[in-house]
Amino acid sequence: MPDVPLTWLGHAAFRFDTPGGKRVYVDPWLENPKCPDNEKEPERIDLIAITHGHSDHVGNTLDLAGKHECDVVVMIEIRDWLSQQGLAQNDAHAPNKGGTVDVDGIKITLTDAKHSSSANDLTYLGEATGLVIEVENGTKLYFAGDTCVFGDMQLISRIYAPDVAILPIGGHFTMDPREAAVALELLGASRCVPCHYGTFPLLRGTPAELRELAPGVEILEPAPGETVEV
Repeated sequence: MPDVPLTWLGHAAFRFDTPGGKRVYVDPWLENPKCPDNEKEPERIDLIAITHGHSDHVGNTLDLAGKHECDVVVMIEIRDWLSQQGLAQNDAHAPNKGGTVDVDGIKITLTDAKHSSSANDLTYLGEATGLVIEVENGTKLYFAGDTCVFGDMQLISRIYAPDVAILPIGGHFTMDPREAAVALELLGASRCVPCHYGTFPLLRGTPAELRELAPGVEILEPAPGETVEV
């Protein structure tokens, strides 16, 4: 049963509220062209999770974490890099792929992803990851991050059995709808929230294309700032 309100903030940025009352932000680039003005200054953040080091995913993490004094869960290389810029050090929240951290009952596991990861000055920031986030009642959200489709998505399905897949579909830098449809087959997912499309002209993939290519999957299509139950 859908029980987690998930809000798309444009590009790959999301926020959701857990059944335990925590507000989680994923890849909070709130300066993206699609983010609604009323979402650019969050009133509350309890936890931030980041998939990889590109600026359109790390986004406003430093400012947001400082303002809200919230936990940040991210690959260890990015944690160290953010710490050099002033983020409070907490290695307990800096896993690597296959690692799981528990923050007040919210379990976040870093999975594989096929993509690059660096800062704007080309500083190496580890490998890109996906995130399986399990909230307090057991609902699991899989944020693929930036990636192409890859065969081991079957392992993500087998080990974690996510209830909803949040997949990039824009193409060029990530999967397009054709690859995303195969990803949904490998994941065995029955519900999908597409993202990382329409932000710039290069990101041409659309939810309509994905819906046509994945007819057995419920494709949820929130507008930026809109909330869906997952």
